[in-house]
Amino acid sequence: MRSLLFVPGDSPKKLQKGLESGADALILDLEDSVALDAKAQARAISLDFLGTARRQAKRPLLIVRINALSTGLSDADLDAVMPGAPDAIMLPKSEGGVDVSHLGAKVAVREAENDLPDGATRIIPIATETGKGIFGLGSYAGATHRLAALTWGAEDLSADLGAETNRLSDGSYTDPYRLARSLTLFAAAAAQVDAIDTVFTNFRDAEGFRAECIAGRRDGFTGKMAIHPAQVPVINEVFAPAPDEVAKAEAIIALFAANPGMGVIGLDGEMLDRPHLVRAQRLKARAEKLAR
Repeated sequence: MRSLLFVPGDSPKKLQKGLESGADALILDLEDSVALDAKAQARAISLDFLGTARRQAKRPLLIVRINALSTGLSDADLDAVMPGAPDAIMLPKSEGGVDVSHLGAKVAVREAENDLPDGATRIIPIATETGKGIFGLGSYAGATHRLAALTWGAEDLSADLGAETNRLSDGSYTDPYRLARSLTLFAAAAAQVDAIDTVFTNFRDAEGFRAECIAGRRDGFTGKMAIHPAQVPVINEVFAPAPDEVAKAEAIIALFAANPGMGVIGLDGEMLDRPHLVRAQRLKARAEKLAR
């Protein structure tokens, strides 16, 4: 997944626009973008949309962001949307592997109740929205076979910390959020899942947004969440491997395959060893996945 677009679960019009946005995945939001007295309506609208969208021959992945486990609303969210067979559930304010294991058990029951294949519904936690969540980042590896990716959040984290802001005047993150971002990358690598970069809230700052996408891809994120359809094409462009990059990756893979006994190989004046091969294999796999 390169682009994951947030869409309020209580807006049929915005859900339809999201479907037409070109995003790899839509996040039907039942949490922050939906007022408390509109939760029930949002659940019904989201269920209806899941049924409609799943019938399309070519569609994005359909992810539902439920309310946090601590709110007392997550069971009602799951009861409402699981009959629509979402591809994944996004868990906000996740505080570690125990939370995703707990959610996995809840999802498994509802898969059985709705005649859905066991394990078909994946889980994507937002892993840094609380201070406690930072200390749980190392516990996601092995917590559940449903884990599809890890992402992080800066807005709720700043509220939990009582910070005045999470960005400096030049638009870059302050140190606590840079740390949260980096630790999410390490946690995703430890769990062997994709790392998804967080949202860029100033959707009118096109230059800053593109720069953040480029930095995310450079550091190892495989995609980014979006809050506006206009951000989707930029994410798709930046996070898609370029043809020359794919060609180089294929050349590196072929060279190592042709010389299985060599640990270090030269290519175009550059000395390559196993980390280069692993990066090439991952890039090629990502390109093949996007081409399907």
